[in-house]
Amino acid sequence: MATIPDKKLAIIANYYAEGHSAREVADKFGFSIDAVYYFFRKHKIPRREPRENSIILFNKKPASFNVKKRLSIEERELKLAGIMLYWGEGSQWPGETAVDFANSNPGMIKIFLTFLRMICGVADSKLRIYLYCYANQKPKKLMRYWSALTKISLQQFNKPYVRRDFKESKIGKMKYGLIHIRYHDKKLLLLIKKWISDFVDRY
Repeated sequence: MATIPDKKLAIIANYYAEGHSAREVADKFGFSIDAVYYFFRKHKIPRREPRENSIILFNKKPASFNVKKRLSIEERELKLAGIMLYWGEGSQWPGETAVDFANSNPGMIKIFLTFLRMICGVADSKLRIYLYCYANQKPKKLMRYWSALTKISLQQFNKPYVRRDFKESKIGKMKYGLIHIRYHDKKLLLLIKKWISDFVDRY
C-alpha cells in the first residue's frame, strides 16, 4: 500500500474539511482508500459521524426546483398566499421529508399549485396527487376531476384512500373528496417552513 506523504497533510485536511468524503480524497489525490484512512489515523484527523455525512450529502444534492427571485406585486401576493396556505393546511411534522398540502377546496388547490409552479419553480413531473374520499363517491370520476383541474396526469395519482366507515350526515361535505398535493424534495419543504418562520418573526 502506497503511503501518503506527510507534506500533503494541510491540503488533504482542508479538502476533507470542505465536506469531501474519504473516497473523494482518495480519488482526488490518487491513493487507495486504505491509505487515506491510515493517513487520517496517523495525523488524528477525526472521521465524520454518519449524521454529518448525511447532512453533507443532503447539502450537495441539487434542488429539483428553481425559485423565482424577482417578483411582481401580484407574484409577491401569490407567494404570501402560498405560504399562508401551507402554514394552515400543510404537513409540518418533524419527520416530514416532502411538501404535503391537503385540501378539498378547488380554489385553494389551484392557488397552492400556482404558487408551487410560478414561485417555487417545481418540476411538474415530480408532483404527486393522493385522493381521499368516501365509499359513496366514485374515486375514478373524482380523480379525473382533479386531474383536469390541476393539469396533472392521472399517472401521477397514487392509489386513492376510500373510507368506508362514514356517517350519513357527512355525505356531501366533500363533494370532490380531498386531495394531497405532494412534492418530494425536502429542500423545498425546509424553504417553505423558513418562509413561514420569517413571516412570523416580522410580527
